[in-house]
Amino acid sequence: MPGIRSHFRWYAPFYPNAFERFDFTGYDAIVSSSSAWAKGIRVPAGCVHLCYLHSVSRFLFDYDAYVGGLGVGILARPLVAALQRWDLRAAQRPTEMLANSATTARRALQYYGRTLEVLHPPVDTERFAQRRDPREAFLVVARMLPYKRIDLAIDAARIANAPLRIVGDGPMRAALERRAQGAPVTFLGELGDHAIAEELAHARAVIVPGIEDFGLMPLEAAASGTPSIAYRAGGATESIIEGRTGSFFDRPEAEDLAAAFLRFDARAFDEEQLRAHAADFSNRAFVEKIRTRLGALLDAR
Repeated sequence: MPGIRSHFRWYAPFYPNAFERFDFTGYDAIVSSSSAWAKGIRVPAGCVHLCYLHSVSRFLFDYDAYVGGLGVGILARPLVAALQRWDLRAAQRPTEMLANSATTARRALQYYGRTLEVLHPPVDTERFAQRRDPREAFLVVARMLPYKRIDLAIDAARIANAPLRIVGDGPMRAALERRAQGAPVTFLGELGDHAIAEELAHARAVIVPGIEDFGLMPLEAAASGTPSIAYRAGGATESIIEGRTGSFFDRPEAEDLAAAFLRFDARAFDEEQLRAHAADFSNRAFVEKIRTRLGALLDAR
């Protein structure tokens, strides 16, 4: 469809129908990975559907925080209401759902009325086996969307005069670059996996300034031997062990994050302990849990 990669938000009204039209005839089991649409697939009678849920559809249920600052033209509010109704119906279709975090499980109960078991996502630790070589700059790796709160990190870097490197792109990039003028901030744009791994190896610490459903970045940082500084909310409270793999700031204000920059002491964190923490979230353990749950569903048919 024309412009689908750059203007994918405009196609939101078409996604439900597109997913519902997938033909799974002849399949006994389907595993979906969903933050919005995939949970709404239709499967044949007798087929089990295990959905791994990364998030409730935040752009529907948390519209202002998720899309705020981008303009209501992206998704007109009457359209959002219609998509909300579809999303609620779609969330009842999977045979079983697993949540990627306790935060996601709480939201699923709140918005979908479903109680979900938590299975934390895996980390490909082999991607981050490079030698740790810390430098002075802090690091943010994130899509440039309002709820990521990159603006908070920029303002904190200015207050603390702390060098900050930002990896990522998105609709807020131009506004964030204007905001960062005169601050010790470098925008690196989109980078490949290898380049991101190098940035993690060189970072003084990784910054997570927004509320994540889970957020792999603190674990990918830990796999690199790098600690994190995060806002004390959401998934970061499940992926960071305070004092061992990172630290927190308690108010979503630039002054609080700036204070965290200034008091941060890299010597308080042990590289091997960080890497060992990330290893607890292995691919093997994740796959085994998925297989076990899927087997139980098939047995119960």
